[in-house]
Amino acid sequence: MTGTRIAALGHYQPAKVLTNEDLAELVDTSDEWISSRVGIRTRHMAGQDEPVDELAAHAAGKALAAAGLVPADIDLVLVATSTAIDRSPNTAARVAARLGMGSPATMDLNVVCAGFTHALATADHAIRAGSARRALVIGADKMTEITDWTDRTTCVLVGDGAGAAVVEAVEEGVEPGIGPVLWGSVPEMGHAVRIEGTPPRFAQEGQTVYRWATQQLPALARQVCERSGVAPEELAGVVLHQANLRIIEPLAAKIGAVNAVVARDVVDSGNTSAASIPLALSKLVERGELPSGAPTLLFGFGGNLSYAGQVVRVP
Repeated sequence: MTGTRIAALGHYQPAKVLTNEDLAELVDTSDEWISSRVGIRTRHMAGQDEPVDELAAHAAGKALAAAGLVPADIDLVLVATSTAIDRSPNTAARVAARLGMGSPATMDLNVVCAGFTHALATADHAIRAGSARRALVIGADKMTEITDWTDRTTCVLVGDGAGAAVVEAVEEGVEPGIGPVLWGSVPEMGHAVRIEGTPPRFAQEGQTVYRWATQQLPALARQVCERSGVAPEELAGVVLHQANLRIIEPLAAKIGAVNAVVARDVVDSGNTSAASIPLALSKLVERGELPSGAPTLLFGFGGNLSYAGQVVRVP
């Protein structure tokens, strides 16, 4: 295969909205404190009867409908998640069962906040190698289930949701719509973002993550553009992991994407981990803020101090 493209996107968020004022009733915080430090105003919260695979299946169903496909058209399902409590069946298999797919390969990838961009690259590689024809790539997380609601430094950050992309091969001679991936990690700093314990709980060293993201990632993001042959000023969109507005805005500026629409979905959705990039991208496309074919940088970063990014052409 000569390359792949994103054929369609879809996203889903639970109905329940948790505001900063709601959180102020749980812990010692305020709307001003949260907004000034992380830029978040609201986030969505799934109920106890809404597992991660249900969120993922809703987003996947929307992506399939947008692509004009049926579940049987998919032969590879990749779900990026770090919050699925059960080990087997994995989340991808449960999504396939919910959607009534035939016999796709089903895999979960746990690269935390960089999970979706890792999964997108994996789907691209699999299709290019001839191992799959068409893939469903999903980022889905239920962060509220692994949160300590007495810790005001973390509980104000998180939200739940899912985003999905249908990935397929492009015809010979057509420019690929998914550029080469740049990925890596800083294993010795993996302690900076953790989901550990029984029951598992999310914790992070906020200042460590902030310094790493704002100081080290701009150069890496520019390398992603170089690999795709797209100059930063040619980008129409920038969709970074939606962790913190105080990280997103300076990082986008340092990349040099002066003409790009910068996703700021963190304001409305909070940090949804692996869901954040496809969720934000799907919303930008749905609202018409990114036209079809627009070159857009996707760059995930976070847990394990892992990162992965590519330039894509939006459907």
